[in-house]
Amino acid sequence: MENYLGEIAGLLTAVFWTVTSLAFESAGKKVGSLSVNLIRLVMAFFFIGIYSWIARGFFFPTDATLYQWKWLALSGLIGFVIGDLLLFQAFVVIGARISMLMMALAPPFAALIGWLILGEVLSPMSWLGMAVTMCGIVIVILKREKIEENGTIVKKIKSGYPVAGILLALGGAMGQAAGLVISKKGMGEYDAFSASQIRVLAGVVGFTILFFFMKRWGKVWEALKHRAAMKRITLGSFFGPFLGVSFSLIAVQHTQAGVAATLMAISPVLIIMPAIILFNEKVNWKEILGAVITVAGVAMFFL
Repeated sequence: MENYLGEIAGLLTAVFWTVTSLAFESAGKKVGSLSVNLIRLVMAFFFIGIYSWIARGFFFPTDATLYQWKWLALSGLIGFVIGDLLLFQAFVVIGARISMLMMALAPPFAALIGWLILGEVLSPMSWLGMAVTMCGIVIVILKREKIEENGTIVKKIKSGYPVAGILLALGGAMGQAAGLVISKKGMGEYDAFSASQIRVLAGVVGFTILFFFMKRWGKVWEALKHRAAMKRITLGSFFGPFLGVSFSLIAVQHTQAGVAATLMAISPVLIIMPAIILFNEKVNWKEILGAVITVAGVAMFFL
């Protein structure tokens, strides 16, 4: 079982991210995605601190080196502040299911960024995997629609979802990919939960500065008073930046980054059934096929 610790952690990460994406979609629609981002990171900081204090005797990661602090903090700013800010707004605009499908592009993005930063070489199979992944996403987000132009019925291909939402989710995928590569570079053999806490702390600082410039603190206080939203934020914080992010670091620490990223990318398939049950979303055969092709493409990318 220990030989597959990284793979198991990757699968659990996909499950955790499915739960947290649904929770944050609901909370974001109630109190706004920006408030959700800051509150969930503060909660996660204390969740990780309590766990680390029990497991390691450190509430705060004072045993981390300056090198680890530098790279993990940068990873937190890119992954949490930039990537998640875009992703959470995408949850509100196009929903968690389609957003998480777009997040399946994170592994190919991670490989590209790894090639640029770490000098990793992409194989022909990797390029094929990218193409298949893109095909799966295109099947879901594009649709043919009959419209009338000058008295004539013509068929045009257009996005079935708001372009702004698609671009937001795409930015979220790029942010997560960059954060994953940079965190792997900075973490080394350091404890994954404490590494997550450094990333979370950097995210809290980044959002705090952002809130001062945007003068949005009133929205945060309103969110804190919203009981229904706070229940969802607490649930999402526990399964997201606490368990999800920490287990994603355990995954990349104990197996190849490509394998870990592939297993994490099954969320688009896992999220279909909860989206139908909880949000009464209508899913057609084309969207299911697209989700399966997307994940198959990601798997092919790392064969």
